[in-house]
Amino acid sequence: MRKGMFYGLLFTAPAILGFAIFTLGPMIASLVLSLTDYNVFKEQTAFAGLDNYMRLFSGEDELFYKSLGITFYFVVLRVPAVILLSFGIALLLNLNVKGRAIFRTIIYLPSIVPAVASAMIWMWLLNPDLGLINSLLSRLHLPTSNWLYGEGSVIPSVVLTTLWGIGSTVIIFLAGLSGIPRQYYEAIEVDGGGWFRKLSHVTIPMVTPTIFFNTIMTIIGSFQVFNEAYILTQGGPNNQSLFYVFYLWRTGFRDAEMGYASALAWILFVIILFFTFIVFRTSKSWVYYEGGDRT
Repeated sequence: MRKGMFYGLLFTAPAILGFAIFTLGPMIASLVLSLTDYNVFKEQTAFAGLDNYMRLFSGEDELFYKSLGITFYFVVLRVPAVILLSFGIALLLNLNVKGRAIFRTIIYLPSIVPAVASAMIWMWLLNPDLGLINSLLSRLHLPTSNWLYGEGSVIPSVVLTTLWGIGSTVIIFLAGLSGIPRQYYEAIEVDGGGWFRKLSHVTIPMVTPTIFFNTIMTIIGSFQVFNEAYILTQGGPNNQSLFYVFYLWRTGFRDAEMGYASALAWILFVIILFFTFIVFRTSKSWVYYEGGDRT
């Protein structure tokens, strides 16, 4: 027994040490820094208590609420778009058609393209003057857009660019679809049911655990969006794409206010924790597990 425990601890030690050193340690340090006025360029650091949090919620920092609102808007647009589009593509790729493996590869490939390369492609595609998309719209006599350069269109445009990399979400949906027993569909065929009845009575209920997982991961990823703001827009135009994590990064690494930035990070942590908790609580009413158990 002791020998088994020794080997168990030995093999799990790298993971435990990695979590302690690279995740738990920085989190504790960040929490401590959020209670100070730590600035990289100041010689002394003083304990500030909850001053950083009071400054955020007092309304003194208008960019805090602005970045929070922009990020919520992005999450509301992106999460349903990613889930619905990924699920739809997974349904098509689950059909028994010739060349299915090739189509699956094509869908997944963009998700492994480096973020900088993807951003450069989208900057060219969405260029208002020379971009391919506006050129095509002009040829079809359809209205064009300023895309990333318009205050009203920048967030929907960023959502559009993120849909480029939904391949991993599609793959997870495909795994969920492949686990549905064929006899359920055959039972509906015997009753004379068609495609829609199979979808509504079998496919969607059986794939709800996968929808639940993908929704959680998409919410977390959407709140943490950074690459697109950093590479595509730099928060512009007129701070209309000032995403929360980009503002956090700018506060910490450009303005050197590490204590204040740490407070921003902990507020984001609480927000993500809250929405994850809400999805977990509501999952009892809509997530179905074979055998009748629910979360």
